[in-house]
Amino acid sequence: MGDRHQTRDGVGIPILPPSAITPDWMTRVLRQAGFDRVVSDLSAKRVGTGQVGESYRFSLTYRDGPDGGPASVVGKFPASDPVSRSAGVNYGNYVREVNFYRHLQSSALIATPHCLHADVDETSCDFVLIMEDLAPAVAGDQTRGVSVDQAALALAEAAKLHASHWADPMIDELAWITDTQSAPKSVEQDVVGQLWRGFLDRYGDRVKPDCLPIGEAVVAHYAKFRHGYSGPKCLIHMDFRPDNMMFGTSLGGRPITVVDWQSLGLGCCTGDVSYFLAGAVTPDERRAHERPLLRDYHDRLVSLGVSGYSFDDLWRDYARNSFALFNMGFCASMVVERTARGDDMFFQMLESGATLVQDLDAVALLKAL
Repeated sequence: MGDRHQTRDGVGIPILPPSAITPDWMTRVLRQAGFDRVVSDLSAKRVGTGQVGESYRFSLTYRDGPDGGPASVVGKFPASDPVSRSAGVNYGNYVREVNFYRHLQSSALIATPHCLHADVDETSCDFVLIMEDLAPAVAGDQTRGVSVDQAALALAEAAKLHASHWADPMIDELAWITDTQSAPKSVEQDVVGQLWRGFLDRYGDRVKPDCLPIGEAVVAHYAKFRHGYSGPKCLIHMDFRPDNMMFGTSLGGRPITVVDWQSLGLGCCTGDVSYFLAGAVTPDERRAHERPLLRDYHDRLVSLGVSGYSFDDLWRDYARNSFALFNMGFCASMVVERTARGDDMFFQMLESGATLVQDLDAVALLKAL
């Protein structure tokens, strides 16, 4: 973001990088959100593991004592790394997340952080989000996974999101949501092929042999995988994994809250379900609990008013979208800042995604579509 300090019409609060946030700025944000307090001091500390965006916890001190305002808030900003920031700009992530909090948070039904302030400059894509601090809840970790009980919690929240705008034609009119009729054209087969070849060149022998035919199938049949679905569509998170979930602990916090709305899209509900189950639990746990978890998810969809979508439909689409986590694993790794933790996470996504594809014989299914 550099030193650009921009003010948006109708907001009156400048968009600043985290290093420029002052007590006066935070006071204005809190007062806009309904807290009649004066911040006298604050400190910021980086939190989370996000690569396309960066989050900071701001600990707040008030002029007249601690009561009546949040002790801390969390701010989200563009990535400081130029490669990751470029990805956030080029793929519309920053504009998309701010617009989610502005326009869809209240109707999406899913548990999300309370947002105190959301602003973006759609030209520069500088943005700022100020949200409630969800601590003592803690973030999940893709590389460690979650328990089966936590997976059930996550799928229950997914059902709320998916049911909220199920087959809603109004969503197709929103150009800032991925894969709507009004959205810019998404990444196509030739680009995905380049990313896959670059991934193989970069990581070499670290890519296991059983991943190679899956990657080649994704590239060869990408149009069918990404655009061949013609069933009922709904809002999907599109990065529905443990890192983007906050789980309550023995110290408190809501049971689960879903964060990071930079990739929000319109598509098949199993785009989230397959993506999540492929890598959030171990392959053995998934195999043992897969059908009961999916049954519970489908029952919740029905209880929330979804009709005309059978469990057999769900199972077919679950297999069809089994490539989702594998695809993200190699594509995302090539467009963000490279880190050791990021490499481990992307390979966990790639390899666990490959296991789901293999278990469901999904390469044969994709070729037959």
